[in-house]
Amino acid sequence: MKIIISYPPFSGVKGIPLLSQNRQYQVFSEKTVIYPIVPAQAATLLRQSGHEVIWNDCIAEGWSYDKFLEFIQKEKPDLIAFETKTPVIKQHWKIISDIKGQFPSRLNQSNLKGTVPKIVPKIVLFGDHVTALPEESFQNSQVDFVLSGGDYDFLLLNLCNFLEKKGLSPQNMKGLSPKGTDPEVKTKGAVPDNIELESGIHYRDNGQIKNTGRFQLNHNLDSLPFIDRDLTQWRLYAYKNGNYKRTPGTYIMSGRDCWHREGGGCTFCAWPLLYPEFRVRKVDNVLDEIGTLIEKYNIKEIMDDTGTFPAGDWLRKFCRGTINRGYNRKIYLDCNMRFGALSYEDFSLMKRANFRLLLFGLESANQKTLDKINKNLKVERIIQDCKSATKAGLYPHITIMFGYPWETYEDALKTLKLGRQLLKKGYAYTMQATVAIPYPGTPLFEECKQKNLLKTFDWDGYDMKSPVMKTRIENNKLMGLVQGMYKASFQPEFILRKIFSLRDLDDLNYYLRAAKKVAGHIFDFKKGLSATDEGSVPEGD
Repeated sequence: MKIIISYPPFSGVKGIPLLSQNRQYQVFSEKTVIYPIVPAQAATLLRQSGHEVIWNDCIAEGWSYDKFLEFIQKEKPDLIAFETKTPVIKQHWKIISDIKGQFPSRLNQSNLKGTVPKIVPKIVLFGDHVTALPEESFQNSQVDFVLSGGDYDFLLLNLCNFLEKKGLSPQNMKGLSPKGTDPEVKTKGAVPDNIELESGIHYRDNGQIKNTGRFQLNHNLDSLPFIDRDLTQWRLYAYKNGNYKRTPGTYIMSGRDCWHREGGGCTFCAWPLLYPEFRVRKVDNVLDEIGTLIEKYNIKEIMDDTGTFPAGDWLRKFCRGTINRGYNRKIYLDCNMRFGALSYEDFSLMKRANFRLLLFGLESANQKTLDKINKNLKVERIIQDCKSATKAGLYPHITIMFGYPWETYEDALKTLKLGRQLLKKGYAYTMQATVAIPYPGTPLFEECKQKNLLKTFDWDGYDMKSPVMKTRIENNKLMGLVQGMYKASFQPEFILRKIFSLRDLDDLNYYLRAAKKVAGHIFDFKKGLSATDEGSVPEGD
């Protein structure tokens, strides 16, 4: 089969939509692209199984919508697969309609003398939104398949192998029943005649929406081949990324996805929908991949985008393995981490392994909020871990959210104050501030729905340009809080600390890029801020 894995462009969107490999969706004025690990893994599996695969990230390449449609018309694929999220799902429905409209039906074309029938491409959607609401896309678009859960690389391979063996006709979807997954991926050799669809696939059957049962996460991650970085155009993502101090950089995932699942995980996060259980690859498997990235691609910095990097014995074995193999002298390592997971000794060992940037979810300085969103965290530990990580020579990056329905303006100011203090004192290196968005399927969304706290069910409005939850804070003041957090990066003490910490040209270039991006974020959130309320956030601590 001829398969295109695509991120289509969005007409009318000004800026860079952060869609690929993102737990939240935003549009940035400054170009930022993240290497999408699971779709790239899907492309690799399909290629190794003998399919013709085309990687098509129009967002990263800056394609126009017309160019994308012309490309699809020219390539005439059998199947096109998209990752989708809540704020863009309606646009993807329209894109599906536009694609289908380019290919007259086989029945109509076969009646035209001298013409060759064209196959209308099958369209596949995957991601957290369609996992939460799979039937919605069938009801609002001509989508053919929805893959639920986070192992959509395994599922897409299974689906394509099934369609190739059984044919593209809908009649071959009849009578399917749930089937257990094969934990070992097999990409080489002939597809067996008795191939069945795995659990987690939604499809149409004579106008009815059916599925093969709830998805299962029992695939063996160590059985996956290393990603074909050339096939998936890794250079598109190697430079325009604010995490990297040195380039070229790239992404990996040691685990899927976050090991904090007590009580269901953080109530605002959509990725527990994809990965309700945590799985991690073997340490040597991850180290072998890092070695390949160093030797084959000359990678200088690696971001491990596991939702929370493994802690405990796995982390210590990984760090010692990195040191023993000498990788700590060749690359920087970055990762997502949870406050409260590590000791000072762990931070110190990570520094020896040449970890650099640790991304922490601070979210709020109010204990009530941390408890309500199930962070399983004390405010005091936030400060302690930032200090410990910094003392060990690491660089904490903190993420903050404003706009929880139960927080007052004074509550939000406490969060702003803590974030500013951490930056000012050098305990946090960089930060990211956003508006809290309740994505469908999350406990936060369900709570807001039950309590009538949602302003809209129009998914277009879930793009962080303005709050969608009813809060105790006026919209302009709320957006001003976000903007005020970014302005903290221009405090004199913060700037002086950065200047005195310069060690090399890489540092200088990194700070200049970071300053440009921060200025862009101030502009991004200024769009939702009226002139009358601008400056309502205190400039000091």
